Amino acid sequence: TNEIKEMVREISAKDDYDVVLVELGGTVGDIESQPFLEALRQLRNEEGSKNVMFVHVTFVPYLNAAGEFKTKPTQHSSKELRSMGINPDMIVLRSQEHIDDDIKRKIAHFCDVDFDAVVNTPDAQSIYEVPLVLDRENAGQFISDRINLGIDFENDKNTLNEWSEIVDSLKIQDPVVTIGIVGKYVELEDAYISIRESLHHAAAKNGVKMNIVYLSSDVDVKDENELKAFEEELSKLDGILIPGGFGDRGVEGKLQAVDYAIENEVPIFGICLGMQCMVIQFARRIGMDDANSSEFKEDLKYPVIDMMEEQKKIKNMGGTMRLGAYDCKLIDGTKTKEAYGEDLIQERHRHRFEYNNEYRDVLTGNGLVIAGTTPDDFLVEIVELPDHPWFIGCQFHPEFKSRPNNAHPLFASFVKASFENKE
Repeated sequence: TNEIKEMVREISAKDDYDVVLVELGGTVGDIESQPFLEALRQLRNEEGSKNVMFVHVTFVPYLNAAGEFKTKPTQHSSKELRSMGINPDMIVLRSQEHIDDDIKRKIAHFCDVDFDAVVNTPDAQSIYEVPLVLDRENAGQFISDRINLGIDFENDKNTLNEWSEIVDSLKIQDPVVTIGIVGKYVELEDAYISIRESLHHAAAKNGVKMNIVYLSSDVDVKDENELKAFEEELSKLDGILIPGGFGDRGVEGKLQAVDYAIENEVPIFGICLGMQCMVIQFARRIGMDDANSSEFKEDLKYPVIDMMEEQKKIKNMGGTMRLGAYDCKLIDGTKTKEAYGEDLIQERHRHRFEYNNEYRDVLTGNGLVIAGTTPDDFLVEIVELPDHPWFIGCQFHPEFKSRPNNAHPLFASFVKASFENKE
């Protein structure tokens, strides 16, 4: 428990934060949560009740057969928390429909909290509406008063104006831009949740509605009928996005999507493995038929994507990862530099293989532009084609830095180009 408390304190001391939000997931009563619950109980005791607030989020099911909400699960979880020494200051009720005041009063009565401390967040059209729902329930004012933040939500009407405008922009219904995510994990859409949300952020910035189509890259490109069907689906898209991934399954389908985008001048954005597929397919198009990544095949004639020499000696896969944020220098005259408007950026990485510098001259000599490198010019971070409407691949993961009120520059530029392609 001491280590857990110290971790929370270190975060709060690192920067000048007004509030540190600690989320403890799971279900009350789970054995794996007990050390964390005890640590938080101790933290409140040590820091003072005016400095630590507990918010209990609970689901209130609605039974259609009975025509009523069932509050017993919430009552039991609150009772269980109290038995552990944690008294919730606020209870947030998740529900599929709106919960009326009578139900909220019942929960307040049996869970030993004020009526004003019971907040309902029914299902919303967009997750970004939730802060506005909480504001309508006066949750912000209650929290501010409880831990002495000194914010007057009642008189400061501008508190969530910007956020409200963002939510409105995300609700735009027309015009529509259609982006296809070509990957091998498309059966579970949440596998690409960060990319999905980044596209929505970029659409809002460009004043368009985002329509995302998920296409499986697990395609047998040697089967003419399967390939034709795949290309027919690609033809319906305004832009193509190739996300990251590991392993060789589905790679040939991604390469085919890259080739289609080049041939038909469809805007295409490659991220991590997607960028590597762009390099591989470009190499194949200029006569390097055996071009591939050494991740997928050994003894290649043209390993245009390879692991760095210093990493090959490391046997543990996690040890060979290039993880975290790194600086990237942008090259003048590129679409990437135009999108960012900066000389030096910092982006987050998670990969093992890199653009092979042995093929740097031959690839650039045939038209593939290096748009970004590490500050020492050693590692290639971004590639693009200047004579294509929008063909950019990046080795990093820009989706991790996109925000609803600050769409990532590459995503914003990509969506803009895709919409222009539609027109």
